[in-house]
Amino acid sequence: MNCTFTAEERRDIIALMNREIVPAIGCTEPIAVALCVAKATETLGCRPERIEARLSANVLKNAMGVGIPGTGMTGLPIAMALGAIVGRSEYELEVLKDATPESVAEGKKMIEQKAIDVDLKYNITEKLYIEVEVFAGGASAMAIIAGGHTRFTHVSRCGEVIFSADAPQDGDTAPAPEVRDPELNLRRVWDFAMTAPLEEIEFILEAKRLNMGAAVASLKGDYGHAIGKLFRAESERNIMGDTLHCQIVGMTTAACDARMAGAMIPVMSNSGSGNQGLTSTVPVVVYAEQTGASHEQMVRSLVLSNLTVIYIKQSLGRLSALCGCVVAATGSSCGITYLMGGGYSEVTYAVKNMIANLAGMICDGAKPSCAMKCASGVSTAVVSALMAMNNRYVKSVEGIIDDDVDKSIRNLTDIGRDAMTHTDAMILRIMTSK
Repeated sequence: MNCTFTAEERRDIIALMNREIVPAIGCTEPIAVALCVAKATETLGCRPERIEARLSANVLKNAMGVGIPGTGMTGLPIAMALGAIVGRSEYELEVLKDATPESVAEGKKMIEQKAIDVDLKYNITEKLYIEVEVFAGGASAMAIIAGGHTRFTHVSRCGEVIFSADAPQDGDTAPAPEVRDPELNLRRVWDFAMTAPLEEIEFILEAKRLNMGAAVASLKGDYGHAIGKLFRAESERNIMGDTLHCQIVGMTTAACDARMAGAMIPVMSNSGSGNQGLTSTVPVVVYAEQTGASHEQMVRSLVLSNLTVIYIKQSLGRLSALCGCVVAATGSSCGITYLMGGGYSEVTYAVKNMIANLAGMICDGAKPSCAMKCASGVSTAVVSALMAMNNRYVKSVEGIIDDDVDKSIRNLTDIGRDAMTHTDAMILRIMTSK
């Protein structure tokens, strides 16, 4: 039976989507660190002479090996330097969009002068935690981001607190209330995507524009491991063919190639991850365009895919040891299943197939080879949709799958959020000891 939504409920879900689906340039973890540096620098009031960052393990892991847009360099030091030199906190995840060759050269000098220090923040439970302190002329300023890539929880100058998420704001007598996300399950996600007035959800087409633009731009260049170009190259077609499946995988991984290599190309992120935004959008768009889907089908399939990702991430958390491609490709499998003519039952089958196949794929940091995991996830998304449309799905007697699709999702997120905590620690130890 379909859920019905009041106008207020629809507004709440749309507001949630607008909070979680936002433009970003570069990998979101080093960019969030650069954003924190920018805020601290603005608070200090001048360019810092020294910058110190103390980061949670998950942020550090995702920022070590990824390209920084417009620099030709990888890692945190150049991102932090540029955050101080050209960063503007009002740009949020596009904080480095004003970077130039001249500013990059200045950033390299800061690195050479050993003005930048990065360390692990110990004894915290928050997996997304960024603490930046900047110093100049005897003064200092601090900014902290926690719980979300753009969520500032503390700003201070010379020890004087300017902003605290736990303190009253603007003369209030109580702390500002947290924004509560609307409660979702897969049925509500489906019903919203299918019934919301089209004009209220067409904003999702901006994700199509940005993310398809990134894929097209990548195919014109040579980024990362060029996995997308491999799928689209004439010489490889004798092996892989020129099927719709290969087009879906090729276009999605092309966009990932460019983003992980540090191309100055904006993408639309989902739940704090550009790769999740790409993987939940590009496969659905390619399938829709190649099969002649209508405008309405395009919009509703993209909403279904992206909102599914947001729903799953609500219980998984921003960062974990579980690769985000697992979540994002599950969303795109739902969108593709709908475009194939599937209903809610078939979508639940696709979700179960995805969880049964990809649960446990580890996240070992953001880097160019993420495009390979993206290819695995998107390929599985297509196979899972095809199985679903043939009434084939993994049953509850098999592994972690439950008859209740939402319980199956919780089983996946419990593993990724809790059971893989030790895996996360081991991954970081391996990465930092090489």
